[in-house]
Order: sequence, then structure tokens, then C-alpha cells
Amino acid sequence: MSKNIKILQDKLEQAKLGGGQKRIDKQHEKKKLTARERVEYLLDEGSFEEMGALVTHRTTDFGMQDQIYCGDGVVTGYGTVNNKLVYVYAQDFTVFGGALSETHAEKICKVMDHAMKVGAPIIGLNDSGGARIQEGVRSLGGYADIFYRNVQASGVIPQISAIMGPCAGGAVYSPAMTDFTFMVENTSYMFVTGPNVVKTVTNEEVTSEELGGASTHSTKSGVTHFTSVNDVECLEHIKVLLSYIPQNNTETPEHFPVDLEDEVRENLDSLIPDSPNKPYDMHEVIKGIIDEDSFFEVHKNYAENIIVGFSRIGGRSVGVVANQPMSLAGVLDVDASKKAARFVRFCDAFNIPLLVLVDVPGFLPGTDQEWNGIILNGAKLLYALSEATVPRVTVITRKAYGGAYDVMNSKHIGADLNFAWPTAEIAVMGAKGASEIIFRKEIQEAEDSKLKLSEKEAEYAETFANPFKAAQRGFIDEVIMPRNTRRKLLKAFAMLENKDVQRPKRKHGNIPL
Repeated sequence: MSKNIKILQDKLEQAKLGGGQKRIDKQHEKKKLTARERVEYLLDEGSFEEMGALVTHRTTDFGMQDQIYCGDGVVTGYGTVNNKLVYVYAQDFTVFGGALSETHAEKICKVMDHAMKVGAPIIGLNDSGGARIQEGVRSLGGYADIFYRNVQASGVIPQISAIMGPCAGGAVYSPAMTDFTFMVENTSYMFVTGPNVVKTVTNEEVTSEELGGASTHSTKSGVTHFTSVNDVECLEHIKVLLSYIPQNNTETPEHFPVDLEDEVRENLDSLIPDSPNKPYDMHEVIKGIIDEDSFFEVHKNYAENIIVGFSRIGGRSVGVVANQPMSLAGVLDVDASKKAARFVRFCDAFNIPLLVLVDVPGFLPGTDQEWNGIILNGAKLLYALSEATVPRVTVITRKAYGGAYDVMNSKHIGADLNFAWPTAEIAVMGAKGASEIIFRKEIQEAEDSKLKLSEKEAEYAETFANPFKAAQRGFIDEVIMPRNTRRKLLKAFAMLENKDVQRPKRKHGNIPL
């Protein structure tokens, strides 16, 4: 027995050392952490229970039988984050560059299966050179096994991916199918084909960072939702995200205690500029109606004309979708529509109520938008909100024009409560454009056409550039003073807490992808 104990101790020590690289001091936050350090930092102290520490690969080709490492390049297991169960896998770049083998994939699949069985989030810490080429199709099959489980788990348990090193080729599709992706600046990258292949095929000279770095994917492609300056900050952000979401699709997010007072926010009364064409920062509106310092923005640097993120209102987790007048006047375009639709669908899948703040002049016009499918992409947001069954509350702060009014969680597509500030303008289009169409003949025949246009513009604005017409028809439930918005939302979300909607029987809808 003592001999077997010694063998076990040696093997476990080998697994902890990976490929022999020295472990990095956790205090050196600017450096990359090892796979085990990442797991230890992410999970509550002493909570990690490893699974498959003694697993080794089965390959005998190309001299692989002489290169055997316990764990086979991935650390897998379970533990807690803030006392809540999570499953985790962390690829170890010190073992064959973190390359995925058949057994490596089996370990990942095992923890994913466990996560599904018990209903707990799965967190993948990716740091891999790709498929282990010595295994051929067996490693490719391993990727497919993981992809299949990503799809089965989608909408059932939260799936989080952190790219903390290379992630290339087929490996990128697992993170792409998870709910949220994190990347670390200057040390992580994702791409289907690397710079060398790009140069060969297209003659483009590009670096790994330019092609698929954190900055590229957070601003241009939208592949990643969060970027961090180092591993430690990335892991901290994952912990914050977990605090807003439930364990699975049958639960609701944790309700945090909060001390409520009169909750009037007088500063909101003066936030909207007198000029309808002058921008303001929608972040200030969000700040004025949520619990203090509770906003956690998602996709911050991508499609900045719309804001999405998690917040708390009265201790309840709420997903926020808001037009941003500071960027492109808050119009909806291809990227903004996709960004918001994806976020809405996540919130709906995991029982997180939605708050939609509206100041939208319409959809962005132009050949670029039309040729890139603004019709289909705008329909994605319309579809996502229309199918959502969680509590849905809308506040129109200023403009709500054209089809964008309908899309942004209007009463007509199933919103539960729709409020408007007195500054709201709800119409087919702006007063100037509408007047030029409706009163064209009168304006052309007038002695002073500019004066006549100005008069008609004022007439149209008086009729429609306010929320009262919509309120008369019941499309707006209440016109409220901005200062009272938080109070109204506290009551609204509390009232809607037990909302239950029975959907029609169907396999699934056909969202316009």
C-alpha cells in the first residue's frame, strides 16, 4: 500500500507541474498565470476538486509514447465562486502547447456533462495551440464532441469562455457558441486561419494581434464581450458576471439586499437637452435609475450606439438595453441590432428581466447597411424581444421614430409596461421630414417657403413630438417625470416578478439568422 501511495503522490505532483514549466507567482499580476493558478484564483479558496488528474493520452505514433504527462494538458474539475457551484476546465499550454487530444477532449466533455446534470455554469479557460496533429481525426472528433455539448447546454446552463492564450482553427467555435467570451489584451488571440495562411492566400501582411487580438474582437468583430489587461483582471470580471446570472434556466438570479429610501432622482429632470438634436450620455440615465455602482456593461467597445449590460434595481438583476445618443445619435444599425438581440436572448433564457431605454431616430440609412442586411439584422432584435417572456419594461426618454419605435420593446410586441418621459417624441419620423412630405404643396405655394416650413414643422411637432397621443391610445401606460423613473421601475419589476407566459407548442422558432 505504501508503494501505491508514493506512486499516486508522484503522479499528482507531475500533473500539477504540467510540462515542467515553473509555476508563476500569483502576485505577479502582469504575467500570464499557469492553468492551475488560474483555477485557484477563480474559485473560492480550497474549493477546487479535480477530476481526471491521472488521465494520459493513448497515442503511440510519432514517438508520443515517450511523452506522457498526467492530465494530458487540461485541468478539469469543480468548485465554488462566491459559494456557488461551477465547473471549470483550464488548458495547460506547458503540455504540448495545450493541444487538444482525444483524452483531453474527453475530460472537457465529462465536466460539461456533469454541469448539465446538476445545473451549474461551465467555465472554460482556453490556452491552446489547436488540435494535436499527432492524433489526426481523433483530435478533430474531440472538438466536435465539445461543440455538440455546447449546443445541448445552450440556454440550459450559463457557458463562459476566457481566451487566455492562443485559440485558433476549429478551437474557436466552442467559445463562439458559449454565452460570453473574455479575452486578455496582448496575450490572447482568436482566428480561424493564422497570419501565415492569410498572407499565402490574400497577400495581406497582418500580425496575430491585428488579425484576432482582444482589441480587434472587442471593437470590430464583436466576437468577444469583455477585454482585460491581464489574467487576474479577466478572472475577476468572470466572478462579477456570475453574480448577475442564475445557476441554470430553472432558477432566478440571486436577490441582493438593498436599503430603499424615497428613490427620487431629481438630476434626471435636467438631463435631456432643450435641442432635440443635441446628444446626451445614456449612461447617466442608467446610473440614475439602477442600484448604485451596479452596472456591468457587456460588449462595451462594440456597436457603441447601443448599450447592453447587467444591473440591479432594488437588488434584482436586470438586463439593460439602451440606445446611446452619443454615438450615431443612437440609431439602430447592423451591429447594434445583433449585439442587442444576442443579449436579449441570453436574458430571456436565464430569467433575467429586461429594461429597455429608448432614444432612437430610426434605422441607419445607406447602401452599406442595406447590402449588409439591415433588414435581417434588425429583424433579429425584433424577433428576440417579441419571443422574450421575462418581465419587460420600456422607458422612452426622447425620440422613438419609425420602425425602430416598434422594435425597441414597444407595447405592440409584448412589452409589459411602457413609460415615457414628457420629452418623448413618438412618431413615424422627425417633424421636419414629416412636414416636407405632408405639407409639400402648401410649402411650395407659399410666398416664404422657409417660413411656411417652419410653421408646419412646429404644428407637426406640437401634434406628435410628445408622448400624449400614444398614451391616449394605451401604447404608453404612463407619462412620468424623469425623477420618478426609479420609483416606478422598482414597483414595476416587483409586480412582474411572478410573470408566467405559456408559449405555443413548437420545436423552436426560426429566427432570421
